[in-house]
Amino acid sequence: MEKFAVLDTVAAALPTPDIDTDMIIRIERCVRTPRAEMGRWAFEMARYRADGSEDPGFPLNRAPFRRAQILVAAENFGCGSSREMAVWAIAGMGFRCVIAPSFGEIFYGNCFHNGVLAIRLPAPTVDGLLAQLGAATEPMRLGVDLPAQTVAAPDGALHRFEIDPLRKKALLEGLDAIGMTLARESEIAAWQAADRTRRPWIWG
Repeated sequence: MEKFAVLDTVAAALPTPDIDTDMIIRIERCVRTPRAEMGRWAFEMARYRADGSEDPGFPLNRAPFRRAQILVAAENFGCGSSREMAVWAIAGMGFRCVIAPSFGEIFYGNCFHNGVLAIRLPAPTVDGLLAQLGAATEPMRLGVDLPAQTVAAPDGALHRFEIDPLRKKALLEGLDAIGMTLARESEIAAWQAADRTRRPWIWG
């Protein structure tokens, strides 16, 4: 998993509330689409017209949001079904961080399992970011500092966010759940050795 520490990059605004995982990636794309190609189909139903061309009315197709790595979204982002492919699709578009007032809980957890930083900020703060980005006629940047747990807005305001310490550690070190477990391999081995002595019949 790719490490995450500090990100200063173009940000994109998606102000529609209650965007669910079905909107992020259609169920049909979850069956035979390789993970590396998921980004192509992210937000497919809103992003493309019937002829396959981009719909200029979809916010993420706007020129100022090209090459964005931070997505600022409205409340309840990633609600709905529990498909992990929704995070694969977001990451496949190039997003390393999603900021919203609230998330679907399973989507929120899946972000951290896949190297995407999900940040909860108060609704008025997110509304302010969406307004700044929505009015942009050229790319605007946000700064995310995971060690300091801050988001630097385009207007210079600095907003602090909270994050579970273990999830923070995993992102900073680039470790998924298996990697976090293996980081304690010596402790696990010591426990197993002691348990072999304590309960030899368990180990055959």
